[in-house]
Amino acid sequence: MKIVIFGLSITSSWGNGHATTFRALCQALHARGHRILFFEKNVEWYSSNRDLPQPPFCSVRLYEDWQSVLPAVRAELRDADVAILGSYFPDGVAAAQEIFDSRAQVKTYYDIDTPITVAALREKGETDYLKAAQIPGFDIYFSFTGGPMLQELQTRFGARRAVPLYCSFDPEGYRRFATNERFACELSYMGTYAPDRQPKIDDLLCKPATMLPARKFLVAGPQYPKSVRWPANVKRIMHLNPRWHARFYSSSRFTLNVTRRDMVLAGYSPSVRLFEAAACGTAIISDNWPGLDSFFEPGREILLSADYRDVLHYITDLDDDEVARIGAAAQARVLAEHTSQRRAQQFEDEISNILASHRFPALASD
Repeated sequence: MKIVIFGLSITSSWGNGHATTFRALCQALHARGHRILFFEKNVEWYSSNRDLPQPPFCSVRLYEDWQSVLPAVRAELRDADVAILGSYFPDGVAAAQEIFDSRAQVKTYYDIDTPITVAALREKGETDYLKAAQIPGFDIYFSFTGGPMLQELQTRFGARRAVPLYCSFDPEGYRRFATNERFACELSYMGTYAPDRQPKIDDLLCKPATMLPARKFLVAGPQYPKSVRWPANVKRIMHLNPRWHARFYSSSRFTLNVTRRDMVLAGYSPSVRLFEAAACGTAIISDNWPGLDSFFEPGREILLSADYRDVLHYITDLDDDEVARIGAAAQARVLAEHTSQRRAQQFEDEISNILASHRFPALASD
C-alpha cells in the first residue's frame, strides 16, 4: 500500500512521544512492504533538534507553509491507499479536509493524545488540530487510548469506528543490554516536563532519593524549569537520543512510570516508555490508573506505588532475583502483545476490514 501520513514529527523526538510512536509503526509497515510518505511542518523547535532527519523506512516531506505544500499534498493523496492524520498536526483542520476531498481509499485519524483531544472536544467542540464535526469523515479513528473513551468517540462524536492502536516498540532496538555506567542507577525516570506530573516525580523519585543519599537516581528529559530542585544524588540528562534509550533502561535497577492527569482520568493510556522499559527487562514502578492491569499484572509484571513509601519498600526490601523476575515477566508480556510488528498487523487488519466494507479486495495476509 501507499500510506500518506500527516504527523507532528517523525524526525525529532525532542519533547514529544509522537516521533518514537510513528517511527516504530512506520518501520514495521515498511518491513511488511508498504510505501510511506510523511508530511511534517518544519517548526523551529524540531528543526534544531532532529535526531532522525532522514528515516530509512519512509520518505519525509518537510514544509514551511501549508498553502505552498498543498499541490504536493493533493498529488500524493490522489493515488494513496491510506491517508493518516495524526493528532497535534499543526495544519490538522485543513489537512482533514484535503483527506476527505481526496481519492484516498481509506481515510484514518491517529490520535496519540486522545484524552487531551476529547477533553477539548467536550468543552469547545474543537481543538487547534481537529474539529468535532470532522470526526465522522474518517473511516476509522485509531486511538492511543482504549477503554470507555472509544465508545464516547462513536456515540458522542460520531466516529464510524474507534479502535485502539497503542504505541509499540521495535524489539531489535529495545532489548536487554549490559549495564552502561553512564546510566547506572537505582531508579530512573524518562519524560518531558509536565506540571501535572511533577508532584508525583517529587514524591516517587525525589523524596526516596533524599532518604537514600548513598544511592544513585537519574532523570532524563527536556523542558524542566530551573525552579525544580533536584536532590544531590539525582543526575539530570537534558535530552537522550532514542538510540540510547534501551541502554538507559537496561542500566536501571528500577524505572519509574508517571502518568499525566488526563491520561489517568481516561485510563487505558499506556505510555510508549512503559513498553520500551519493559522490553529491556527493567522492573517498572508505576502510578496506578484504570486499565493498567489489562497491560501488566500488578505484583508480577509491574509494581504499583501510591506514594514514596512504596518506592522505598521496593528499593530496600526486594532482592535482585525478585527484581529480575518482575522485569523478565514484563518483557515476556510486551514481546507477545506490543511489538511494532504486532501493531502493524493490527493496523493492516483494520484497513483490510475497511477496504472490504468499501467493496475493494481485502489485503492479502502474510
